[in-house]
Amino acid sequence: MFSILKSSHSLLAYVALLALVICVVMAAVAFFSKKTWSASQFKIALFGLIAAHIQLLLGLLLYFTSPNGMSNLSGETMKDSFGRLLAVEHPFTNIIALIIITLGYSKGKKALESLGAAKTVFIYYGIGLILILSRIPWKVWLQ
Repeated sequence: MFSILKSSHSLLAYVALLALVICVVMAAVAFFSKKTWSASQFKIALFGLIAAHIQLLLGLLLYFTSPNGMSNLSGETMKDSFGRLLAVEHPFTNIIALIIITLGYSKGKKALESLGAAKTVFIYYGIGLILILSRIPWKVWLQ
């Protein structure tokens, strides 16, 4: 079970990151070229939102079943930078990133068909993407 969750979490990360990068780039192009953010473009933002939320659910399941997650919280883990990354920094930073992305989607949807929608999606999704990228355990993920 653990290996399936870990593999799924790692593989879906590529999909979620790609979707978020596409959303940020599309929103940036629309915002800087002063174009409105259309409903069809917003479907891609929805896909990014859904992929990120599924990734979060898999991550939470992994967090509670992994030996590097909840069961690893101790004073010794806090002294080890990689253990702290896996047990504390990665999950909580990504939860905050997902909250920001969700807020961006919600606010952007209210401003649909206006210049503000692209700006909102660009800023919120961009901040969320930066947070996610900052806390990926690259040492483990790229092996």
